[in-house]
Amino acid sequence: MAKGFASTGDMAEKTISFTEIGRDLYAFTAEGDPNTGVIIGDDSVMVVDAQATPKMAGQVIERIRAVTDKPIKYVVLSHYHAVRVLGASAYDAEQIIASDTCRAMIHERGQEDWDSEFGRFPRLFDAAETIPGLTWPTMTFSGKMTIHMGNRRVDLMHLGRAHTAGDIVAWVPDEGVMLTGDIVEYHSACYCGDGHFGDWPATLDAIAAFGPKSIAPGRGDALVGEPRVAEAIANTKDFIRSTFEPVAAVAARGGSLKEAWDACRAVCDPKFADYAIYEHCLPFNVARAYDEALGIDTPRIWTAERDQAMWGQLQG
Repeated sequence: MAKGFASTGDMAEKTISFTEIGRDLYAFTAEGDPNTGVIIGDDSVMVVDAQATPKMAGQVIERIRAVTDKPIKYVVLSHYHAVRVLGASAYDAEQIIASDTCRAMIHERGQEDWDSEFGRFPRLFDAAETIPGLTWPTMTFSGKMTIHMGNRRVDLMHLGRAHTAGDIVAWVPDEGVMLTGDIVEYHSACYCGDGHFGDWPATLDAIAAFGPKSIAPGRGDALVGEPRVAEAIANTKDFIRSTFEPVAAVAARGGSLKEAWDACRAVCDPKFADYAIYEHCLPFNVARAYDEALGIDTPRIWTAERDQAMWGQLQG
């Protein structure tokens, strides 16, 4: 290979923000690194997405303890990716909640994803030796699950396939706030390596239909106010379509993965090249778009070996 993945050289520390996005609702963000959402109820705290290691989860816990001493009772996994789930043990929560599909995907590909992500982006796994193993949900659901935290209601919902097949959102109706995981990003590239391009726009429309006043996205700044929410949803939709359409055109005429890569760059670089993790995501996005365009509905499992083989094709 001529060079490694862009993310392997990304070692710069990010500035953390802890932004109130509604009454007793917070978004832990870090300049394009994975975000975590925090919901404070009358009697307990819910964390949405756990960070990649217990040490990194400790940074979230530190911010939580600055605003409340209520126990962290729930950890919600928006999806199965290692950078979202492997820090869950640090919270000592009573329940770890995910979709049925998310749990099935941990069975099917959780270890492979952990190995692959760690190889691609080592900085996101600070103190990886403290991870006790795969994170397993203690509660799962198919379409919708409601948690009552005293008088505060939180609706956990699977609105459709997008970033993965098992993505869920957390909706807090008393404040009109949604925590979307990686279905919505803000000025950060969407990672689409396990995504469903054909379904993702409709899932974004389903989020928009709730009329959120604020959103904690998967990556990027907290989105406070309806104009910024609408901007982020539209921008995410544009990113998905701008990635898929040129790749699909190449696949339809029998072109190679390298040709699809070049076509995607021609469309996406002028719009998104300055987005966080853009270069990291691009090869995986192109590979998945190419597969989907060829009719492969279920994303193929990424392994460290497949990562390198794909990268070699694109460098050739």
